[in-house]
Amino acid sequence: MSPLVHPPHGGSTLRRTRSLIAVASLAAAALAMATPSGQASAPNGVTVAHSCATPTQKNVMACNALRVTAGTPKSAHAESDLTAAAAPSGYGPASLQAAYNLPSASGGSGQTVAIVDAYDDPSAEADLATYRTQYGLPACTTANGCFKKVNQTGGTKPPRADSGWAQEISLDVDMVSAACPNCKILLVEASTASMSNLGTAVNTAVNLGAKYVSNSYGGGESSSDTTYDSTYFNHPGVAITVSSGDNGYGTEYPAASKYVTAVGGTSLNTSSTTRGWTDTVWSGAGSGCSAYDAKPTWQTDSGCARRTVADVSSVADPNTGVAVFDTYGQSTGWMVFGGTSASSPFIAATYALAGAPSAGSYPASFPYAHTSALYDVTSGSNGSCSPAYLCTGSTGYDGPTGLGVPNGTAAFTG
Repeated sequence: MSPLVHPPHGGSTLRRTRSLIAVASLAAAALAMATPSGQASAPNGVTVAHSCATPTQKNVMACNALRVTAGTPKSAHAESDLTAAAAPSGYGPASLQAAYNLPSASGGSGQTVAIVDAYDDPSAEADLATYRTQYGLPACTTANGCFKKVNQTGGTKPPRADSGWAQEISLDVDMVSAACPNCKILLVEASTASMSNLGTAVNTAVNLGAKYVSNSYGGGESSSDTTYDSTYFNHPGVAITVSSGDNGYGTEYPAASKYVTAVGGTSLNTSSTTRGWTDTVWSGAGSGCSAYDAKPTWQTDSGCARRTVADVSSVADPNTGVAVFDTYGQSTGWMVFGGTSASSPFIAATYALAGAPSAGSYPASFPYAHTSALYDVTSGSNGSCSPAYLCTGSTGYDGPTGLGVPNGTAAFTG
């Protein structure tokens, strides 16, 4: 998808907005002509495909899942190297829990993480069972009360199925499982990918008791966004996470909502540091200044007059991608995925590990009160911008990775 780019207010790039939009449109058209089935080359030789089609209408969203279709990701053997057991390509639960210092064996019991997506994945529960069995995670089924799937109004009749969004759904439920094996999963499927239907699904998730709601989709900002904010995303006491986007520097909605935790993306690699891992800015992570949303009180960066994206981040680079199991439609089983669609549900599950947010709180503010409980990401870039921190990893806050990545759960409490 190609959301509109909204440069910092008052900067010289503002005068080039219309030109940038035109160039982006031409580039997207050229890419569609040059690469079949939405495929595109990513750095380091892997080829990726967007799971969801680019929207052609205003206020319609696309998912932010990127599937590796060719090449060998750097994370291909990470899980088997760590566990000394046969494992699919891509990071699995052991790798991700180790990288982000998560207490997954002991946390999250009784917590429900909601996943909001469009359309139906008829194989969601069966594919989730395969993923969890592969990694020795406890069963999460309708029968044992761990898994529940509803439509956008909470009913049992699913919307029509869609193979692209089914890949997104599999990525989402697998990432919740990886971060929080003891969490329950509520999958809420919207009738279509319109913001109004997805927003209705968010409200349903909250009404059904979820304190953590992940949204792995986005689209261009619009003048309707502040209305969407108050109608769908203003839920005190609920941690709502949203993917920042997969197209590099530029702002998407609903990541730009002042009520959500906007989740950026990193490249995650093993290293010789004490931590044993290192995160750098993923070049595809979305970031920037909102054109419409006001700046929340907990954000203090000076380069944006309005809301700045992102707040926190975790792995999203397809070249250091995660293992996902999906069989609906054209899917073949085990695959490697990236995109900020991986980081949003992972961070939602990290909030769940930290425990229920206090009544009346806005959990997006929590990391700003606990910056020392995050690993700072200080290198890498997702484009060119001014001021530079909006698109370049730096000490302290930066656009593509926010305040950093989880180091345990303390940054997600409040």
